[in-house]
Amino acid sequence: MQNDLKHELHHIISGKSQVSYGTLIQTIASYLDSGSQSSDEIESSKQIREQETKKLESFVTEQNLWIKDIDFSQYVSEGAEQKVYLKDSDHVLKLNDAIYYSYWTDYFYNLLLHNFFFPDTADKKVGNFSKSFCHF
Repeated sequence: MQNDLKHELHHIISGKSQVSYGTLIQTIASYLDSGSQSSDEIESSKQIREQETKKLESFVTEQNLWIKDIDFSQYVSEGAEQKVYLKDSDHVLKLNDAIYYSYWTDYFYNLLLHNFFFPDTADKKVGNFSKSFCHF
C-alpha cells in the first residue's frame, strides 16, 4: 500500500499520471526541470530560483499565459505567500509568490500534491501575473 502511494505520487510529479487541473502545472514543472544541472554543477538556491524565474517568464510569454485583467478592487484576503481576489461569483484568483519554496519546481510539485490529496479544493493554474512575479 505504501509503495503504491509512493509510486502514484512519483507518477504525478513526473507527469505520467493525471491529477485534477494538473496538466498545465505538470507541463510547467517539467519545463522548469528540463536541463537541470548535475550534482557537480550545483549552484546556490538563489541562482537556481533566478534561472527558474527567467524560464518560467519565458514559458508564460510563449504560451500567452499572462493575466492582464485583474480587478484589484476585488481583494478578499491574504496569507503569508498569497493574496486572494474575487474573480466572479464562483472563482477566486490567488496571487502567489511561492516565498516558502527555494525553487519554483518545488512550488509546482506542491500544487500537484495538493490537487491529488484534496481534489475538492484543487487549484487550477490559469496564468501568471507579473508585479513581483506572482502565480494564480
